[in-house]
Amino acid sequence: MKIYTRKGDDGSTGLLFGGRVAKDAPAPRAYGSVDEAQAAIGVARAEVLAAPGQSPGELADILVGLERDLWVLMAELATDPSHADRLTDGQTRVTPAMVEALEALIDEVSDSFEPPTEFVVPGQTRVAAALDVARTVVRRAERDAIAAAGPGSSALAYLNRLSDLLWTLARWHEGTSLTTRSVPSA
Repeated sequence: MKIYTRKGDDGSTGLLFGGRVAKDAPAPRAYGSVDEAQAAIGVARAEVLAAPGQSPGELADILVGLERDLWVLMAELATDPSHADRLTDGQTRVTPAMVEALEALIDEVSDSFEPPTEFVVPGQTRVAAALDVARTVVRRAERDAIAAAGPGSSALAYLNRLSDLLWTLARWHEGTSLTTRSVPSA
């Protein structure tokens, strides 16, 4: 099997469950931004894994779980609304439970430190800086998904919480206000 198909040479792309649209249509723009967010989270995870003398620990596990969730979100955004009945909760459609899981994680991590009371200047650590870049890419993906998410979709809520979680993980990793939870490995 070859990686190229030549089908997109005309500026169109295929959607999940059928149909083709222009590559600059709302759906490809949205799932393309989510793809970029997934890659940015991957960069943050790579920074965690590459830290010398450190065990990747909990943070790497959280990040790979988020990357996997984003496949679900991309599948949903890559589906024409006329095929929404073919989506499967948690596999090709974001669910309210996935959003709630992010909220629970934000709460759990937030309870372990005092959050900053001023604007944060990113860059305290390489990992935190990578998490902040990922957060900004997720915010753009959220803006792009507004035009592509179908009625009743949890995609926008998921992206909104994901950006909050990435901000929280970056502050947690910086470890400047820790009270009860140890600094994640990296």
